[in-house]
Amino acid sequence: MSFLHNPPTPVFLSFSVSILDSTLSFSNHISNVCRTAFFHLRNISRLRPALTQHSAEVLVNSLVTSRIDYCNAILSGIPKKLSHRLQLVQNSAARIITCSKSSDHVTPLLLQLHWLPIPQRITFKILLITFKAIHNLAPSYIKDLLQIYSPSRSLRSSNAGLLVQPDILLNTMGARAFSYAAPKLWNSLPSFIRTQDSVSQFKSALKTHLFKLAYEL
Repeated sequence: MSFLHNPPTPVFLSFSVSILDSTLSFSNHISNVCRTAFFHLRNISRLRPALTQHSAEVLVNSLVTSRIDYCNAILSGIPKKLSHRLQLVQNSAARIITCSKSSDHVTPLLLQLHWLPIPQRITFKILLITFKAIHNLAPSYIKDLLQIYSPSRSLRSSNAGLLVQPDILLNTMGARAFSYAAPKLWNSLPSFIRTQDSVSQFKSALKTHLFKLAYEL
C-alpha cells in the first residue's frame, strides 16, 4: 500500500526531453504513461476487494485517468495504434472499477461509468481550450493562434461563431497543429454548443454531444 502514501511522480516529468522523439509522435511519452498507469492499476486491483466502487473510482481518477488526460490536446492526430494503447489502459481501469472479467465487452462498462473513449477525450480537451481562448479565459499565446471568421459581406455564417481554418503545408504534421485542429473541430460543432455562455454549460453540452457520437446513441 506504499503507493497510497507516496504521491505519484509529478506528471510534467513525463514530458522530459529523454522521452520525446524528433517526429513528435509521442510514442515514447505514451509508453511511459501506459507503463506507469498499469503499475497503479495492478496495485488498485489487489486492493479492489476491500474497496467500494466509489473508492476505486477515486483512486483510478487520481492515479490513472489524470495521467491519461494530462496535456492530451497535444495528441491530436496521433496514429490509431497509439491512441489504442491508451484505450487499453482505460478499458482495464473500467474492468477493475466494475469488477468485470477481462472477457467482458468493455463498451457497456464505459457507458456505465459515463467515460468518453480516448479519441473523444482528446477532442474534448482541444475544444475546451478553444472555448476558453475565444472567451478570453486562456493565455494570450493560445488565443493568438485562433481567428474569428468574419466574412467581407453579410452572410448567414457571420454570427455562427466560426473560426478561420488556415491552410497547411503538410497533412501529417500541419494537421496536428492546434491552429488547424482547433478550428476544424470547432466549426464541426452544432451551433448551440458553440454559443454556450459559460464553461460549465459548454462542458456539459460538449460531453453529451461527444458521448452520443462515440457510442452512436
